[in-house]
Amino acid sequence: MTEPGSIKAQLMPFVMENAQSKGINQVSDDDSLTASGIIDSLGVFRLVSFLEETFAVRIGDEEIVNDNFESVRTIEKFVAAKLAAKGEKAATR
Repeated sequence: MTEPGSIKAQLMPFVMENAQSKGINQVSDDDSLTASGIIDSLGVFRLVSFLEETFAVRIGDEEIVNDNFESVRTIEKFVAAKLAAKGEKAATR
């Protein structure tokens, strides 16, 4: 299973690439990615695609809400929960 620190390690380059394209050179774990303009509405869909491909999780339309994608920390928790649920499903088969 992917550890939360590992999730962040894979997520940060994606976030930093988006941030730097907007002239932002530093992002903390709790910075609002949407309020700061790092992730806009189109960026959310790119982020979802990145997460689905990188972590092999499925993110439903109903899960694409600000609470899940507000900051690096919230994304990390969201992905960790998705991976844990996926692991539980696999264990029950």
